[in-house]
Amino acid sequence: MTTRDFTGPTYVKNVKGEKDTYEYALLRVVPRVERGECFNAGVLVYCRARSYVGALTHLDEAKLSALDPRADLAGVRAALRAVEGICAGGDAAGQAAVDDAGRRFRWLIAPRSTVVQPGPVHTGLTADPRAEAERLLRLLVL
Repeated sequence: MTTRDFTGPTYVKNVKGEKDTYEYALLRVVPRVERGECFNAGVLVYCRARSYVGALTHLDEAKLSALDPRADLAGVRAALRAVEGICAGGDAAGQAAVDDAGRRFRWLIAPRSTVVQPGPVHTGLTADPRAEAERLLRLLVL
């Protein structure tokens, strides 16, 4: 159970302390879609003003096994890593590597019926989107 941080390569640090609008969505693990049971396993954060898109994830394997003892742990880990890779850009993002941070975020938050699903998008203000992602992970996932 590790927490991983993957952010885009063009992150612009806010040196003045000004707050910018950001958007975030939780990543939910839904082991058996037909039952609708889920738990939070990560957070996606996007800040247009800072060219930032990042994902922090934490898979609680005990929780996953409790909801579905036959769950594919490796498959869920791979799905979370794929989200992280898309946020990181580069080779790990595949074709999404050529997209800007906003386009990658929009693709990641599109509704889907898979084991790892994005939740609704929320907004806020932050001077540091990376620190905000860490705060949201502690508050909503861990």
